[in-house]
Amino acid sequence: MSSAMARGKPRWAILLVVTALVLAGAMIYAVGAYQRFEESRTAASVVGVIAGQPLPDTPFVLFRNTAGGQGYGNAATVLLSAPDGTRAVSEQACDRVYGTAEEVVCLRTKRGLVTTFEAAVLDRNWQQERAWPIPGIPSRTRVSPDGSMISTTVFVSGHSYTSAGFSTATEISLPSGGPGNLEEFALVVNGERLLAADRNIWGVTFVPGQSDAFYATAASSGRIWLVRGSIAARTLTAVRDNVECPSVSPDGTRIAYKKNVGGPLAAHWNVALLDLATSTETVLSEKRSVDDQIEWLDNQTLLYGLADEAAEGDSNIWKLPTDPASQPSLFIEHAWSPSVVR
Repeated sequence: MSSAMARGKPRWAILLVVTALVLAGAMIYAVGAYQRFEESRTAASVVGVIAGQPLPDTPFVLFRNTAGGQGYGNAATVLLSAPDGTRAVSEQACDRVYGTAEEVVCLRTKRGLVTTFEAAVLDRNWQQERAWPIPGIPSRTRVSPDGSMISTTVFVSGHSYTSAGFSTATEISLPSGGPGNLEEFALVVNGERLLAADRNIWGVTFVPGQSDAFYATAASSGRIWLVRGSIAARTLTAVRDNVECPSVSPDGTRIAYKKNVGGPLAAHWNVALLDLATSTETVLSEKRSVDDQIEWLDNQTLLYGLADEAAEGDSNIWKLPTDPASQPSLFIEHAWSPSVVR
């Protein structure tokens, strides 16, 4: 054995020992963090909660509970008539939720040695009816008013393009199967089909009373459009620039959305409305940046989530009338991902 090899052995031994110590320390930290997380989930909640309740029989708000303690991160409901009342918290952990009077769609992260992601449909008693894997981190979900169509948007990696600053995968699921990933739909801009490989689609909203129609956001080569989709024709047709995460009003006459006024490097999203009959845009009074897909409380009021800057991991749902002179107000404290079920 050469003297160089002999001198190298102690160095390898030291490296192996150091590596083992680092890995052991990381495992101890991870186990400790998981234990602290589980303990926090079983502690007394900071708000009034009840467990084991089915979906209410009267109008309600479905949301992700972000109140510290029991039920943190789980899907929950409050009566629409008492949004600050006791919340019924399920045992279903969800990152994003949306629902109808009979079903709840839950996008969730399944943590383990390999982290995976899943979409699940739950019945009104919170029992799983079906589930399927989704290819990335949950971002948005919507359900058509009749419950027949489900859209999911996730953040993904592995795409060779990042013109929008991120990559997404958006799908619409029907009970009979299909129509699948919206990137496979024809994207039509100014009457011509856009074939660029860097297309991104996200933030579906279904049109009330029109089973074939939906709106979404599409992006390519640094441009962003509001697109109107057709299930039967498998098309996405651009109708307006700079509209993100649209949400159609219950009466189908307006779209609420977030509008980036800060540019690609310093995004700041204002809340805006588009009148579909006149194409008139109105920017509302909210001054904070709203990075959420807006929900309609009713035809005159919007809901959206904002992170609570005073508490890490917490968020609140805010209410904003569509009158430009009105100011936002707190609607549900310690909550995220609102879905109004009438």
